[in-house]
Amino acid sequence: MHERVKWQRRRPPNCQTGRMAVTRLVATTDAEPLADVLRRNREAMAELEPNRPEVYFSAKGQRAIIQDALRRYEDGVSFPRVILGPDDSVVGRINLNEIVRGPSLKGALGYYVDEAEQGRGLATTAVAEVVNLAFVRLGLHRIEAATRLDNTSSQRVLEKNGFTRFGVARDYLRLAGRWHDHVLYERIAGDSPSVDA
Repeated sequence: MHERVKWQRRRPPNCQTGRMAVTRLVATTDAEPLADVLRRNREAMAELEPNRPEVYFSAKGQRAIIQDALRRYEDGVSFPRVILGPDDSVVGRINLNEIVRGPSLKGALGYYVDEAEQGRGLATTAVAEVVNLAFVRLGLHRIEAATRLDNTSSQRVLEKNGFTRFGVARDYLRLAGRWHDHVLYERIAGDSPSVDA
């Protein structure tokens, strides 16, 4: 379960798409680049995020979040990764959270990409990569994801990766100080493979 491989300068190819891998395990050294991404995208992401304290947008705040994510990774309940741009710079996060073993074998997917890097297929490729890792390496059976009703770009990313819409949850998450309905998606091991971006 634990990722012990040292990431080399040249990233290994993604087994599903044949492209170079665009994600890796998050590290405490990613705190400053992630804080930069969050500060640059603060306004764009404001409606899609819960209200955040000021420290969240700092390297100190991100370091604490990363340390907590790595503890949960060691406990086997989270799979926290960064999304890398073509120059290996950190341009976002992708997480598989709420990993449950036993009879359900499932996890919940969430991700974001720097607005300046959107439209280049990075989110689609990152989701394909994490889906593959979840089913092959982690042995999960089901991955769930949810998007706001109006977040059509995230819905396209999920659908390109073989996720199926299975309902709408009312008042699912409190974002920007208000409760929002969300479209619910699922992908089961053995479903149609990912589609290239």
